[in-house]
This record gives sequence, C-alpha cells and structure tokens, in this order.
Amino acid sequence: MHNKLELGAAVVAFGMLAAPAAHAKMQLTSAEVKNGSTIKNEQVFKGFGCTGDNISPSLSWTGAPNGTKSFAISIYDPDAPTGSGWWHWVVFNIPASTTSIAKNAGDVNAKIMPAGAIQSRTDFGSNGYGGPCPPPGDKPHHYHVTVFAVDVDKLPDAQDQNASAALVGFDLHFHTLGKASLVGLYGRPAEKKK
Repeated sequence: MHNKLELGAAVVAFGMLAAPAAHAKMQLTSAEVKNGSTIKNEQVFKGFGCTGDNISPSLSWTGAPNGTKSFAISIYDPDAPTGSGWWHWVVFNIPASTTSIAKNAGDVNAKIMPAGAIQSRTDFGSNGYGGPCPPPGDKPHHYHVTVFAVDVDKLPDAQDQNASAALVGFDLHFHTLGKASLVGLYGRPAEKKK
C-alpha cells in the first residue's frame, strides 16, 4: 500500500513537471488611454471640427507568444457611421525586440517609431495617427487599440505606407499569434442650433 501511494505521488509530480507551462496572455497598457475611460483631448484629432492635439498615445505590451517575429498596432472605431468603421492608426513590421511605443510616435515626421516599422494609410487618407473625431451628438464611440504579435518579420502583402488598413488586416488574419487590446471612449456634444 505504501509503495502504491509513493508511486501515485511520483506520477502526479512528474505529470506536473511534464505539463506545458501556460502561456502568459498578452497585455497592453497606455499612460494616456485607460481601458473603458474617456480619451483625452491630447489624443483627439485636429480637423473635421475637432480641436484636439492629435498626439498618439504611448503603448506598452507584455506576454508576446514564442515565435513572435514582429508586431502591428491598430486603432479602430467600429461605431463610425460608415458601414465599415474607421481606421485611425495602422502600423506594421514593428521589430520583435520592441515592447513599447513612445507618445507621439504616430507623427510620421517626428521619426520616433522603431526603425523598419511602417505607418500606413488611415481612413483620414494619410499616414500615421489620426485621433478620435466622431460626429457631434453621437453616443461616445469605442476606440479599439490593439497590438498584434505576428509570426513573420514583414507582412507578405502589405509592402509599404500605401497599404490600406484592409490589406494589413488581411495579412494579420493569417499571421497573428496573439493580441491584446484596450478600448477608449470619446464623444462630442451635439452642435447648438442657430
């Protein structure tokens, strides 16, 4: 009886050692955009009637899966009245050694983004970051900030800054190993009638 208990304990202990370690889930944080909170005017678009500073938020992430060879970032508003949402920021081919992006890296002229990263076209029709700017009077829109762990160094179809968000999304569909998101909210008051 004693030997059977020892054997059973040894099998359980070995099973625990042999079991694969659980993968840490990716996590995304930002000093400027808190999950579920209102986005500050600093990150809001400047134009289309919006008077923000259009400064992209800083982002930091942890827990990338094994095999990650690059990262991508997007900010997407599914509430935009377009039938297809609105892409506010699309970045890809971020080197795998990167675990954070500095505030204002979305300004392509500032050249803050890590070497090799590509900021492609947003639905504003330009490259780089374009902040929230929903129609006046809409309920607050949900801005999904996502970092993707990618299994290739460079996306195969999205080649340069002219790549559309849809093309980048197509590549990411087939090459994402893991991802993490947070959601910021932003709405504008209705315009006063004259």
